[in-house]
Amino acid sequence: MSPTDRKKDHIELALNSQTTSGNLDLYYEPLLSAHPNESTDISCNFLKKDFKAPIWISSMTGGTEKAKLLNTNLAKVANEFGFGMGLGSCRPLLESYKRKEDFDLRDTIGEQAFYINLGIAQLEVLLFENQISKIQAICDDLHADGLIIHVNPLQEWAQPEGDRFKQAPIETIKSIVNQLDMKIIVKEVGQGFGPNSLISLMKLPIAAIDFAGFGGTNFTLLELARHNAQQNGKTHTNYNLKYIGHTCSEMINWVNQNIEQSSIKCREFIISGGVSDTLEGFRLQESLKAKSIIGMASSFLKHAHDYAQLREFTFSEIENYKLAKCFLKGK
Repeated sequence: MSPTDRKKDHIELALNSQTTSGNLDLYYEPLLSAHPNESTDISCNFLKKDFKAPIWISSMTGGTEKAKLLNTNLAKVANEFGFGMGLGSCRPLLESYKRKEDFDLRDTIGEQAFYINLGIAQLEVLLFENQISKIQAICDDLHADGLIIHVNPLQEWAQPEGDRFKQAPIETIKSIVNQLDMKIIVKEVGQGFGPNSLISLMKLPIAAIDFAGFGGTNFTLLELARHNAQQNGKTHTNYNLKYIGHTCSEMINWVNQNIEQSSIKCREFIISGGVSDTLEGFRLQESLKAKSIIGMASSFLKHAHDYAQLREFTFSEIENYKLAKCFLKGK
């Protein structure tokens, strides 16, 4: 199967590869604020960029013809409302620039935070082949602000065509951080990070950690569904793999327990994975003792085929966040 066909399957199945997350746990204080208005400030500085709203469009779509439309609309709405975006996997650009237009969005997104995205398996190969200069070249060609590294061992295992890691991903990440002078975000793909993995990342001088926790689009579940549909899969794969992972709430607890340690170098986080709206995102932010923004993928993807619909959705989510800031408080 070609990478393009695989990405088409990913887009079509992502909305059906969801798991469930927790409920709201906030104090409602109806007496202590006026309604939000034009002057209600929800801006922040994140990744050394100014955000008008603490929102991040998490990596989802890669290089397919459909992704060109989706990525363009997503970049356009990020520009209009003033927040950041991570591309889907830029793996096709390692081989050829034929599909560069699918990813070439700097003019559309303007000055907003904009990151390329490559998998840990591809980075491992580039390291072994002494070709990490390709990463800098892609980043420069797309005028991106930095690199997202996605770590996905269970997804790769579930793919018949999946890659196999030759070394622990943390070793690859350390090498990339040491050899590349750029901002780096590390994310999972829907199953989050256990405490030891999370703390190992926090000790590295990376720009941010994207939780991509259990509760949203689960790419291991997605791969298992894709193979079933095609009657072409790993019949020996244990389907309990789709239940493995950690929620944002779990990871927030681990961050809070360790954030004050002197060895911690990464102190910015994208809260994603099971965050279907900004109300849930606000709740999670209120419980995290570190700088954060809210990452959403499938919620944006649902509306990305039509810009008017996407714009309406985004406006509503920002208004809901403002309302939450006025009337809801963390416990």
